[in-house]
Amino acid sequence: MKVLITGAAGFIGMHVAERLLARGDEVVGVDNLNDYYDVSLKRARLARLTPSKKFRFAQLDIADRDGIAELFARERPQRVINLAAQAGVRYSLKNPHAYVDSNVVGFVNILEGCRNVNCDHLVFASSSSVYGGNTRMPFSEHDNVDHPVSLYAATKKANELLAHAYSHLYGLPATGLRFFTVYGPWGRPDMALFLFTKAILEGRPIDIFNHGKMVRDFTYIDDIVEGVTRVLDRPAAADPDFNTNSPDPATSWAPFQIFNIGNCRPIELMTLVAALEGALGKQARKNFLPMQDGDVKATYADIGEMRVATGFSPVTPVVDGIRCFVDWYRGYFNA
Repeated sequence: MKVLITGAAGFIGMHVAERLLARGDEVVGVDNLNDYYDVSLKRARLARLTPSKKFRFAQLDIADRDGIAELFARERPQRVINLAAQAGVRYSLKNPHAYVDSNVVGFVNILEGCRNVNCDHLVFASSSSVYGGNTRMPFSEHDNVDHPVSLYAATKKANELLAHAYSHLYGLPATGLRFFTVYGPWGRPDMALFLFTKAILEGRPIDIFNHGKMVRDFTYIDDIVEGVTRVLDRPAAADPDFNTNSPDPATSWAPFQIFNIGNCRPIELMTLVAALEGALGKQARKNFLPMQDGDVKATYADIGEMRVATGFSPVTPVVDGIRCFVDWYRGYFNA
């Protein structure tokens, strides 16, 4: 089938595109190649996709209403995976308009495109950050998520609400995926694992927030790709048992679904650092700092719903995933 992937030059987007191309799908990739982080890394990811005859690329910002409308009219994709977004929690404190432009305005443009071509299924990236002030673990899709602690989280919750409205109004099957701290080869330079690796190899101290008392559900990229692909192949359907007197946030009378997609095995941040030191064969110099605005102390995914619906089950231990990342990093940067 023909699949449109936004954010195709991004970390998750590239890996998902590779998987779909490998199985024979036609992929139309969209990315604006912005400079939020090193554009050369994005171009290097893209270079892994362009040799395929079944891949086409459009450099385009999803906030460009006319450009996105023309793309959908020309390509008429059967399914869409929206991974384009302004990422990062802390950066949203400095540049809030970038988040509204991409994550809200841009997402509406994608929804309109899907509506106009009668798309079979929209899969879109949400985030574990929507759980915000929740402290009950593990995080469940059935929990209320009305208390975001960052603008980034608020825009991702807005995505879920907008997608539900389109599902209700136009019958658009839509599935939102709440990603939990994705890592692995070709990862984002603004993420902790990448920052830590670079600093340790350069002999610089690493910044560890909340004095190391953080817990994250680190999820390896191959597991994420497996989950995204399984969800793509299973268009959202209306829940026949949905109760409007006691509405479940995870489902709907409309063809709409929310899934957590995580490792379901959270670890302390210092455990990650120790595994990274082992993979690098070098000790880190640690700079312990207070909690940062917009951060949460812990994330932990309940993936029971996705496991039942798709058979998804992550298989990559964090130690193995970190070693794979380090191998890639050393090779890519000759470090």
